[in-house]
Amino acid sequence: MIKNVIIASLFFCGSVAMAQSNLLNAKVPSEIGKKTPAQLNSDNDKPLPYGYVHDRDVLMGKTTWEIIDLDERINFPLYYPIDTSNIGKDRRSLFDVLLKGIKSGKITEVYTDSYFNTKRTFKDMSSSFTYIDTTNSGKEEINNYPEDYKSGKKVLDIQYINKKELGAIDVSDYKIKGFWYFDKRQSELKYRLIGICPVSPEAKEIGAENQDFIELFWVYFPAVRDILHDAKAFNNRNSAMPVTFDDLLNSRRFNGEIYKEENVYGDREIAEYMRENSQMQLIESERVKDKIRDFEQDMWNY
Repeated sequence: MIKNVIIASLFFCGSVAMAQSNLLNAKVPSEIGKKTPAQLNSDNDKPLPYGYVHDRDVLMGKTTWEIIDLDERINFPLYYPIDTSNIGKDRRSLFDVLLKGIKSGKITEVYTDSYFNTKRTFKDMSSSFTYIDTTNSGKEEINNYPEDYKSGKKVLDIQYINKKELGAIDVSDYKIKGFWYFDKRQSELKYRLIGICPVSPEAKEIGAENQDFIELFWVYFPAVRDILHDAKAFNNRNSAMPVTFDDLLNSRRFNGEIYKEENVYGDREIAEYMRENSQMQLIESERVKDKIRDFEQDMWNY
């Protein structure tokens, strides 16, 4: 018993020391978050690799699409922080992590839809993230001095320019695509996350009364696990041990509602056959969940 307690204590202390990232040893603020060469050599800081699953071991499989509402408290770690101007560099929202990776070119598996047919680049999507327009006063200013502005003698002042940028605060939901399957080799129902997509209005519609929420882009999840493993989500219970976005999503530490399952009708959404009835849509979503769970339970009935 004592031996187990000592081992658990050593593991806990090692985890805390690793999670604090030189906070207690830093002599200047710039050293916070930087690991020493010895720490880097001793760390095996990589996402846990997926095990190989042979197609013959999949006894049952079902692809589902879920929507994660960021207004729900359990989903807050995916949403916050929305303002990074007065917070540490190690704390970013999931949207900021994905967008930064796309901008820098580290994330390349970006697509237009959840079937991953057509790739997208940041240049293709730039109009969704940034909107620049001339205000009515600016248009009047240009009309008053058309030749001066055309020749370049005068430059339109910044007060006449309306610029909107899409940020983490504007993301309302995340859509995810995953695959539930029963592994007959291990006799267990498992889940594999395949894709993730932020949902928000386009930059030009920020602040409008009637906003159209769109799927900004779909990211193939297995290709971005390393990046999401390096980014940490806030742990409200213990800030010394943050959880990575990769662990958070793979362990399903969020609440999502199924809005679509693969079906013979061209993968139609629940809302297409349960029209204008939110309660029935939620009931249908639960029915799909129960159908998947019941398959595992039925495997043990003889």
